[in-house]
Amino acid sequence: MEFNPKKETNKTIQFIKNYYKKHNLKGVVIGISGGKDSAVVSALFTKALGKENVIGITMPCHSKQKDKSDAQIISDYFGFELYNFDLTNIFDTFKENLKENRTENGDINLKPRLRMATLYYFSALFTEIKKAPYLVAGTGNKCEIYVGYFTKGGDGMSDINVLANYTVSEVIKIGEYLNVPKEVLYKTPSDGLSKQTDEEKLGVTYKEIEDYLNRKPINKSSKQIIETLHNNNKHKQGIITIERQ
Repeated sequence: MEFNPKKETNKTIQFIKNYYKKHNLKGVVIGISGGKDSAVVSALFTKALGKENVIGITMPCHSKQKDKSDAQIISDYFGFELYNFDLTNIFDTFKENLKENRTENGDINLKPRLRMATLYYFSALFTEIKKAPYLVAGTGNKCEIYVGYFTKGGDGMSDINVLANYTVSEVIKIGEYLNVPKEVLYKTPSDGLSKQTDEEKLGVTYKEIEDYLNRKPINKSSKQIIETLHNNNKHKQGIITIERQ
């Protein structure tokens, strides 16, 4: 069945409205990275809750200036308030205290974990200010989630994720329907944690992941990479428990 961005957009907006009404919620806090996923999430919540109930947070940490300026483009376009909370000094202090007891992977994943802690702090802050709950929105899409391309305890956490069942191309189509600024919507995906793009780090393209999920043919080596990533990252999908007998 052909993807219908108008139908899916309206369904998602209505879902947000219904969920917030049912649970007596007020607003949302979103980490605005300057990429398409957070841009589309902020657009959806602005349409559902009103711009006055959407709080965007930029959290630079040895980051590119363009990411911050692209986040501002999204905030200006959709009209929600954008706060900047620079994590560079916190990140550097954390590393200095560890001294030699560090790994490159640990340093890379520390950034999204600090960012998620920041988002939950702002969520608690605005819940107190507004006297009603503010949730933290996730921004991961279906392709990223399937291969485990997120940080456990970092960007893998959230209270609500309205993109979790949409692939990258579907997110873009929703973004087109919502008129997300093109310079952000079509920006090359990058996590901002290394000098590589998402696809360079993964070793496969998002189209290949999407084709795999849709049971379309892809080359054998890409299929193996996707399946290995999925299986090796299953521990990220939830809390591991033992069933009682």
